[in-house]
Amino acid sequence: MDSAPLLDVKNLSIDFGQHAAVKDISFHISPGETLGLVGESGSGKSAASLAMLRLLPHTAQVTGKVAFDGEQLLGLPEEAMRRRRGRDIAMIFQEPMTALNPVMPVGAQIAEAVQAHHPGESHKAVRAKVLSAMEEVGLPEVERRAKDYPHQFSGGQRQRILIAMAIVNRPRLLIADEPTTALDVTVQAQILELLNGLRREHGLAMLFISHDLAVVAQVADRVAVMQRGEIVEQGAVRSLFERPQDPYTRRLLASAPTMKTDRSLPLASGPLASVV
Repeated sequence: MDSAPLLDVKNLSIDFGQHAAVKDISFHISPGETLGLVGESGSGKSAASLAMLRLLPHTAQVTGKVAFDGEQLLGLPEEAMRRRRGRDIAMIFQEPMTALNPVMPVGAQIAEAVQAHHPGESHKAVRAKVLSAMEEVGLPEVERRAKDYPHQFSGGQRQRILIAMAIVNRPRLLIADEPTTALDVTVQAQILELLNGLRREHGLAMLFISHDLAVVAQVADRVAVMQRGEIVEQGAVRSLFERPQDPYTRRLLASAPTMKTDRSLPLASGPLASVV
């Protein structure tokens, strides 16, 4: 792996009025690497990712540094930032039905993502990219299905459409915000396998955000654990799972049942019961 990080976040803090959502967090992602950002609901994971893309409302106060390929994003002019979004850094959101336009065919929605960054491309070239992206994420009969609307697809297929929109411009960094939360276990495994395959094929770096340590273990090289807006621990997946240092991480792991869990004993409970 390249020694210089592709994404380098230093001392990032986010305040909404009197409420501190993220407190002085730092992490990096190398080219081709996946970092899992884990924590319970409200820990600041999604706010941090939206701050990197400068998608938070103007009421949010953001301080710190976010460098992508050596370029500071927080101080970029809006037009320059818009060119970065979707082309170099793409995001997959957790709710496909709200992220997709219900009254526009899915092919047209993927085409919009292409046209936003390649306005001079011919209709034929754009269509070829759309169909190729749909095939790449495993959607069937792409010529016909590109004309269909989001409600005509299953939940797993809608998530694949969002992934197609994210990868169609060949970004270098993919931010996946809880991409499997609303899916059943079988479909979840298929989406994780798809993301791993795309990452290998295209050398993608990925920030994978989740509340579920077991899911993160399947995709991440390293993990950063967030609690109440702070990163309490980070390290390689294997060492963090085998030798967690922070009490919060240990309780997270204890609250997740495994095949070896003694079913006669209660799982760890308390404020972390909703985490897994």
